[in-house]
Amino acid sequence: MNGPQPFGDDRDWFFARRFGLFVHWGLYALHAWHEQEQFRYPVPRGEYAHLREQFNPVDFNPDQWLDLAQAAGMSYLTFTTKHIDGFCLFDSAHTDYKVTNTPYGRDVLAMLAEACHRRDMALCLYYSIADMHHPNYPNAGRSYELPAPEPGDEPDQDKYLAYVEAQVRELCTNYGPIHGFWWDANMLGYHDPRFRELIRSLQPAAVINGRGFDGVWPADEPGDFNTPERDYAGADAGEELLAYTRPTGACQAVGTQSWGYRAEEDYYADAYLIRSLAKVLAKGGNYLLNLGPMANGCFPEEAVRMLSVIGRWFQAVREAFEGTVPASHLTSNRQVLLTRRGNTLYVVMHQPPVSTAVVLAPLRRTPVRATLLNTGEPVATRVDRLPERYLDPAPCLRLYNLPVNRYPDTALVAKLEFEGEP
Repeated sequence: MNGPQPFGDDRDWFFARRFGLFVHWGLYALHAWHEQEQFRYPVPRGEYAHLREQFNPVDFNPDQWLDLAQAAGMSYLTFTTKHIDGFCLFDSAHTDYKVTNTPYGRDVLAMLAEACHRRDMALCLYYSIADMHHPNYPNAGRSYELPAPEPGDEPDQDKYLAYVEAQVRELCTNYGPIHGFWWDANMLGYHDPRFRELIRSLQPAAVINGRGFDGVWPADEPGDFNTPERDYAGADAGEELLAYTRPTGACQAVGTQSWGYRAEEDYYADAYLIRSLAKVLAKGGNYLLNLGPMANGCFPEEAVRMLSVIGRWFQAVREAFEGTVPASHLTSNRQVLLTRRGNTLYVVMHQPPVSTAVVLAPLRRTPVRATLLNTGEPVATRVDRLPERYLDPAPCLRLYNLPVNRYPDTALVAKLEFEGEP
């Protein structure tokens, strides 16, 4: 079989739920600049901590979030329970720096978890190991840290890790079934299997990424899945790869500048995100698309519009990615990717089209039916010799008269049904 192999246990939900919603939300939504505002601007800890007194998302409605996500075809959600600023969006017994000590006063994670469980939305939890607020965190001027401990701090890695362990236990005990744990920012470089074992014992269906205490490749324990971010060079594990070799959950935001809400965000083009999504899914990966809610708890209007556009594309073509395996090795054409279910091939045109045809050499069987999933219209196919392939005169399968000029800003997906092996 091509592509990542299943775990063989309750974690295999990850291979059925391919498209998810990432949510970065916290105090940083008030200034609407960046989720790492305290680190990147920077903002002094004492000044930043006062934002807690203003946080009051009176319009937060988890069902509205899930309405948008499920309409787009998303089936899991990853939520930032604690980012690098140390502020907790859950009612932890181990800190006062939490959402229940704001004017809002309610446990937003509990509200979100209840809605997710009720509506069959798998819930995963993001947790930052770096913490710019906790007095025991050993700040040392590394990325996502304060330049140094502040007066009154008591840097102690062991005490801080005990705090992390206690919060992980809360998160895995108090909020019902959890399907994933998304570590981030292990600037300590600390590896300890007890955290993985704790999560496994309490939430056996949870997939655990490789950014936490299991370490990142080439460490011995790279976590359950890789997390390539945006489309940075190298983030896609090599453009030359036709299929991921490990379970992969790529993540991307709707805006180029920030993951949290940014008032003057520079949004990606719809077509860029659709093609990015198509590429990752066709290679056997999952895709986690991030929206940052505003301080009032609602998603920005432009982000909602984008999710609707992307969701319409995904809902039309999702059969090409659910219950299929990567099959791009069947053709030498590197401008498309293929997936397969039995005797059906799906041709994923994840790059901007250069012509109205797709040549699928060395395939040389004519499908009994060819359909453009985006619109439902038939696709013209033929097996014949092509002038451009005069050095290899064998006939090959060609899709032609594709409506690329009518639909230039999307990723077309063709469904090819064969009698027998393609």
